[in-house]
Amino acid sequence: MAEKLPGNPEIEPLTRTQVLVAMGVTAIMLLAVAKLWLLFGSVSLLPVKLIGIDLLQGCALGLAITGGSAIVYHLWPGYRRSADVYLEVVLKPLFWPDLIWLGLLPGLSEELLFRGVMLSALGLNVTSLVLSSFCFGILHLGALDQWPYAVWATAVGLLLGYSVLATGNLLVPITAHICTNLISSCVWKWEHDLVKR
Repeated sequence: MAEKLPGNPEIEPLTRTQVLVAMGVTAIMLLAVAKLWLLFGSVSLLPVKLIGIDLLQGCALGLAITGGSAIVYHLWPGYRRSADVYLEVVLKPLFWPDLIWLGLLPGLSEELLFRGVMLSALGLNVTSLVLSSFCFGILHLGALDQWPYAVWATAVGLLLGYSVLATGNLLVPITAHICTNLISSCVWKWEHDLVKR
């Protein structure tokens, strides 16, 4: 019988291959949805402009989101439990080099769909910001008892969406998302490697 995850005995841990395949398939599916929406909808992808200040803003936003997540993690037990389960499932089987893919694949595919296409298609206004952020949060809902993680993802979606509305550059949320994933996964992996020693 397979080992169950602590704190959530219904979830069995995944293998490295399963996590990487799931990440790749999810990224391909999100990119396919974005491409189909662009082909058949009357919408255009928000621009990605390589501008130094926007790249720095994206990095700063990624650091702010990571810091905010650490604060919420310590203050909200429900979020801590759901984040621990999510991170245990996704990060534990991965090797250090795999974390690059964990940063890039979701950072690119999720931002292209939720901020690049959906936000634009729904009107580039407050309503579209809320709706696209809610959909982004739902994507991060692994199980009903993981709702605190989805609430946090929705809040992050609002920040990422606002960043593209404020700058007009999809590079900002892409960079922020990649930075957030890379930093948080490296910190988690490092802390758990220390515990194992």
